[in-house]
Amino acid sequence: MATVLHTIKARLYKNLLTSDPDNYIIRVNSERTLNIRNICESAASRGRVNVPASMMEHVVNLFFKEMGYQLCDGFSVNTGWFTVGPRMRGVANSPKEQYDSEKHTLLFELHQGAALRRELENVTVEFLGVADTDAVITQVTDVKTGNVNDLLSPGRNLKIAGDKIKIAGNNATNGIYFVNQATSERTKVNDPDIVTNNPSALIVVIPDLSSGTYLLEVTTQYAVGSLLKKPRTAMFDKTLTVE
Repeated sequence: MATVLHTIKARLYKNLLTSDPDNYIIRVNSERTLNIRNICESAASRGRVNVPASMMEHVVNLFFKEMGYQLCDGFSVNTGWFTVGPRMRGVANSPKEQYDSEKHTLLFELHQGAALRRELENVTVEFLGVADTDAVITQVTDVKTGNVNDLLSPGRNLKIAGDKIKIAGNNATNGIYFVNQATSERTKVNDPDIVTNNPSALIVVIPDLSSGTYLLEVTTQYAVGSLLKKPRTAMFDKTLTVE
């Protein structure tokens, strides 16, 4: 049995898809998102590499750039740590139909590889108990691509699933926000762009966001049967990306 080197923390959330009062969804209590530079600096500080972090970062970026080039020519890539390849979504209604970017979606799909799976042998999980579920975002879906919990398509619809996330109350801070992780700039969804506004589901038009990574926040005074005196904020625990 492998030595446990790492601990990942998780919380329990009420399963809204069942009537069983003792049924919970287990979700990882996510730490902050690391970029390539963060990882290279960590490797250098731990003495895991014999080159400067800046050099390691440069080489890794070169690798990913070439990988992207090959993927765009239709190749799949297996790094041992993950596999990634192109995939099509959508249907053709005629044998002679041609590709239409409005109807068909081309994306790259990534799966964990054998080397990454082996790392799980070194990890244990600590349950932190039942989470405070006054308001929670459980999943987001980019309608254009069908991508779940990952990509954003500015100008297109985003489905937000959760609990107690309906926008209600007259506090000026109420609303749906995309927070740029690099600049901390907060972009609020315009009220007319909130297409559906229900306690367990929101559909919004994604603002004109620039390329980068974002956090999603929903701030509201909604409560079952009443309004809260002060707004509360639900933050989605996964990073969303505009390419």
